[in-house]
Amino acid sequence: MSLFRPKTVVSAHCDLPCGVYDPAQARIEAESVKAIMEKYQANEDPVFRTRALLIKEQRAELVKHHLWVLWTDYFKPAALEKYPTLHDLFWQATKAAGAAGGKGEVDPAKAQKLLDLIDQISEIFWETKKAA
Repeated sequence: MSLFRPKTVVSAHCDLPCGVYDPAQARIEAESVKAIMEKYQANEDPVFRTRALLIKEQRAELVKHHLWVLWTDYFKPAALEKYPTLHDLFWQATKAAGAAGGKGEVDPAKAQKLLDLIDQISEIFWETKKAA
């Protein structure tokens, strides 16, 4: 059995060596959500508005996806100890991207709130990258 034991044990704070995760992915999609909301508000054409809503819903779903990947694959339990607000930030951000915000609203102010939450998550993310 010793033949199958690793000779070297390594650990990482995420699934793969660093460099594959970045909150910018969620932010880019959230910026699209906000821009679509602004265009929706500025246009009365019902066909345009329908298309805008469909695209906005897709982008908001991608925001949630990218946030959940960060939350579940990048951040580990030690991050909660150091950043006790982290869980709540992710909860608020995913809610702001979901039906209570990006997916269910057309108010650009709601999208800005989502961007602000992503910025807070991003700050913590980059602090953990410096420590790694």
